[in-house]
Amino acid sequence: MKDCCESGREGTYDLIVVGAGSAGFSASITAAEAGKRVALIGHGTIGGTCVNVGCVPSKAMIRSAEAAHGGTSAGRFPGIEPCEHRVDWAAVVRGTTALVDEMRQKKYADLLPEYDAVDYVDDGAARLVEGGVEVGGRKFSAERIIIATGSRPQMPGIAGIDSVEVLDSTALLTLPERPESLIVLGGGYVGVELAQMASRLGVKVTLVTRSRLLPGAEPEVAQALTDALRAEGIDVETGLSYRDVARAGTGVALTIERDGKPVTLTAARLVATTGRVANTDGLGLADLGVETDARGAIRVGLDMATTRAGIYAAGDVTDRDQFVYMAAYGAKIAVNNAFDLAAMRYDNSAMPWVVFSDPQVAGVGLSETQAIEAGHEVKTSVIGLDNVPRALAARDTRGLIKLVADAKTDRLLGGQIVAPEGADAIQTLAMALKMGMTTKALGDTIFPYLTTVEGLKLAAQTFDKDVAKLSCCAG
Repeated sequence: MKDCCESGREGTYDLIVVGAGSAGFSASITAAEAGKRVALIGHGTIGGTCVNVGCVPSKAMIRSAEAAHGGTSAGRFPGIEPCEHRVDWAAVVRGTTALVDEMRQKKYADLLPEYDAVDYVDDGAARLVEGGVEVGGRKFSAERIIIATGSRPQMPGIAGIDSVEVLDSTALLTLPERPESLIVLGGGYVGVELAQMASRLGVKVTLVTRSRLLPGAEPEVAQALTDALRAEGIDVETGLSYRDVARAGTGVALTIERDGKPVTLTAARLVATTGRVANTDGLGLADLGVETDARGAIRVGLDMATTRAGIYAAGDVTDRDQFVYMAAYGAKIAVNNAFDLAAMRYDNSAMPWVVFSDPQVAGVGLSETQAIEAGHEVKTSVIGLDNVPRALAARDTRGLIKLVADAKTDRLLGGQIVAPEGADAIQTLAMALKMGMTTKALGDTIFPYLTTVEGLKLAAQTFDKDVAKLSCCAG
């Protein structure tokens, strides 16, 4: 990729991509490899959400917190004395920032010279117009455009919230000094991950959510995670409503309503993880007939086409799944359909998802409720980790596995897992769903002993037998 500001190349392109994050780079590289000339318009920091303020910094700090927690949890092993590590919050943040800078350079900026067919434009915000895109006072023309501008944190509509300083996920991950205490609003995957991370790094944390943790997960899964977080000393407040937010000395006070009664919670800082809004402001979409939903997300079809011919979208800016790997996947679909390279369609039926809590939460396919709503006659199996030899050997049986199948055909429909190594185990189930496996086939499959993923075999066998009555490897 060349910077067109340096090369002087501008004018008409085969494709204009707006946004230089995961989806934008995926679209640009896919098009370039197909022999197309591309203008990649930065429209923000190169690398986008994932590397700069999302996946990379959050998972780096989560791993740091996990290392610190390892000493305090070591007492679960006979003969091992637990210890508490000294945590330098500021140093953790500096190290994380350095990693982000390194990965932004290596995985994005350093790729620019590798693709001559792509010109990189970094002149500020872009606006779509008839026949192309305007940026920095210049117009770039193309018959096909892909919008990949991502999303940003959204502040909740709570009375008084404008009167206090509220941290979003980005601000917490770059906070120079460790706060004494936090109230984290929102029980989705971001709230759960950041609450546990901060707690393990020495912050007193209260996690507050209107319904329950991970409302899209199975109830059994959500409860297992709630129990695990509470066991670590995190105050988890669920099933409530927010009344208002106000200053409280040098900190903040959040008044909630629980069982019809007001309760005031206080902390040094308030963190909001209550959703995201698409970055579509100022793009001029309405003028071109590109429809968006209530959160500003662009409506796209299975081909990633918008409601305006020739304009496609991918990633968090759309109304599709909000995961970085799905952003890259959607971008490839958009390019293939825009140039009639292949008739690809967006398919998330075997899309795995992960919450990097501890224990990790992961899932794929339909939940029990979704399967019933889809018209299936459903059967389920639930197995606690106390039935999984790996968990017993690790002295850590926090969690469970739940599988959902069609009662008539025995075909697997979905599953979720709560386990310390659940993130790596879920891909096996994703492959099982993709291949249309039955629970019997999964239960008959050979798995390596003393692995977390073996729990999937045991969960499949649980449909027909009591695995507690089997000897090791007897299945």
